Amino acid sequence: MAARTALLFLLGAAGVGPVPSQGSRGDREPVYRDCVAHCERRNCSEAGLRHFRSRQPLYMSLTGWTCRDDCKYECMWLTVGLYLQEGSKVPQFHGKEPASAFASFLNGLANLVMLNRYKATVPRSSPMYHTCIAFSWVSLNAWFWSMVFHTRETNLTEKMDYFCASAVILYSVYLCCVRTLGLKRPAFATAFGGFLLFFLACHVSYLTLVRFDYGYNMAANVAIGLLNLFWWLGWCMQNQQRLPYVWKCVAVVLLLQALALLELLDFPPLFWVFDAHAIWHISTIPVNILFYSFLVDDSLYLLKANSEILKID
Repeated sequence: MAARTALLFLLGAAGVGPVPSQGSRGDREPVYRDCVAHCERRNCSEAGLRHFRSRQPLYMSLTGWTCRDDCKYECMWLTVGLYLQEGSKVPQFHGKEPASAFASFLNGLANLVMLNRYKATVPRSSPMYHTCIAFSWVSLNAWFWSMVFHTRETNLTEKMDYFCASAVILYSVYLCCVRTLGLKRPAFATAFGGFLLFFLACHVSYLTLVRFDYGYNMAANVAIGLLNLFWWLGWCMQNQQRLPYVWKCVAVVLLLQALALLELLDFPPLFWVFDAHAIWHISTIPVNILFYSFLVDDSLYLLKANSEILKID
């Protein structure tokens, strides 16, 4: 438990993208599992299945909501009721999470708004312009799949949520590489970006074609996340006197580290809607905005610095 806690804590500080959900204790409760098995036998075959399909709303049918999913949902609330009657702590359940889905949507919307602000504020001639634009699209894609996964949990949506979150962390490392080394050594940044892309391809291939190993996926993301964390912090510390706006980058890294504590909590959802994971997603919205503010300031600084060099030449 302590090792898992440490891994989650460090991963939360690794980047500004979504962190994939972990399995929840409620899904492993015997009373819940027995309820689901009984419900499936009773309602998900022959006449029971026909009755379920005849009364299923169109929107649930379009999202692929099955009879088994309906059983899991009903049994979740039955289990919650039993725990409340006994005065026991209600375990957290995994599955359809509307609050997390909505929070992911808001994060994606914040990214889109800040992307448009970046494009309106920063000229295309800024050295970091295209790298930052690409980072925005990688982040938007990750938040889209986070929203889809929390709306409808399947093997595909779970994998896309995990893989796209990994892509954000890797691209954040590439963004840091370009900013700290790549502007003066573009060949190195290109080679390093190719290595990161190769690593992502191998990572996805292993988890897809060999086996989906949650422990390996967590360890790989933590390793890359730690590199990202210390690389950004080291650069910020070196440039804090010369570049006064780097406090925003430091604040983003430290806030994400602090907010990661929410991922370690397991409590009944507030108002039966906002669990720890949903609150974590909501909390990352202002952090995303702050990071984009840093990117705008830094890109404008680089543009001005380049202009002054050209004038001297």
